[in-house]
Amino acid sequence: MEPRHPLPPFTEETAKQKIQMAEDAWNSKDPERVSKAYTPDSEWRNRNVFLRGRDEIIAFLKDKWAKEQDYKLKKEYWAHTGNRIAVRFEYEYHNDAGQWFRAYGNENWEFDENGYMAKRFASINDLPIDEKDRKFR
Repeated sequence: MEPRHPLPPFTEETAKQKIQMAEDAWNSKDPERVSKAYTPDSEWRNRNVFLRGRDEIIAFLKDKWAKEQDYKLKKEYWAHTGNRIAVRFEYEYHNDAGQWFRAYGNENWEFDENGYMAKRFASINDLPIDEKDRKFR
């Protein structure tokens, strides 16, 4: 696989670049695009769901964005060291019934030497909100 710059070990600047790349990809809501940032055998924990590999990631994201409509995400640098980055994030979406939610969470990422994410562990909490209280439009 071609290297996916920036590569570890990360500086604060390159960690923030990686975070912005992830935010942009996730906001595209394109599971194929998102999956290309991960190793073919990437390990995920997303809430209580455990995934392994790009095929499972793609299926998970297709299902996620079918349920989480008008999804909009913002990621924020928290910390980094070597080949790891910690991120805080929040995103908003609504369900089929029109109920809006804001999700808050933290992610821990570990990258391989070629700059692909090999591990992603996400802890997420959802809070129902009124549409008038949305932060992201």
